[in-house]
Amino acid sequence: MAGHSHWAGIKHKKGKADKQRSKIFSKLSKEITVAAKLGDKDPAINPRLRSAIQAARSANMPKDNINRAIDKSSFNTELNFENLRYEGFGPENIAVIVEALTDNKNRTASNIRTIFQKSGGNLGTQGSASHNFSQIGVIKIDKKVISYDSIFELAIEAGAEECISKDNFHEIHCSTTEIYNIKKELEKEISNFISTEIEWIPLNSIKIPKEKNEDLISFFELLEDDDDVQNVYSNVEFGD
Repeated sequence: MAGHSHWAGIKHKKGKADKQRSKIFSKLSKEITVAAKLGDKDPAINPRLRSAIQAARSANMPKDNINRAIDKSSFNTELNFENLRYEGFGPENIAVIVEALTDNKNRTASNIRTIFQKSGGNLGTQGSASHNFSQIGVIKIDKKVISYDSIFELAIEAGAEECISKDNFHEIHCSTTEIYNIKKELEKEISNFISTEIEWIPLNSIKIPKEKNEDLISFFELLEDDDDVQNVYSNVEFGD
């Protein structure tokens, strides 16, 4: 789920489809459980839960898995997940932000620190890397659902700042405080969304030599393989 670095495009071309699918389902399930635990269990009145369920459906997660994740929020009353953010610098001194959802922050911090160190990077304090990014609301919709002209008009009318058409999806940018209000307006015309998230967008990218691509890919894969890691953002631009 690495966002807004060229890694996001590269990782889907790699193998390990079944493993990736299992990891994605696990992360989506955790988000559904937390969203249901923090708010109402009715997605109609809980926008975070509704968005999590829509993302799960977009990833073809079975309905039973979604229902189990919602139920888990009631069964495990002692289970408390925390949203945590880690910042640091990876190989080639790229800035990295890691978002985690964990029930044991000591374990998560230790695991992430080890990954950074083994990859030749270092974990920093909060603020050490995030000044290289801008935090915005990002809503993604499959191109098959709606045309660019239609989504552009809807998005601007709803109060979005920008609408960009990528290879397979439309991407709407908005302020972090307005993301669910804008999403609610879009839902009057659209029912299927790929994702609705607050993302970190790099202000400037660091282009690395082509021969360093594999090192960076291995670093990102190690981070995303950690069960507690939900999202990874960086300012890397892979060499061609």
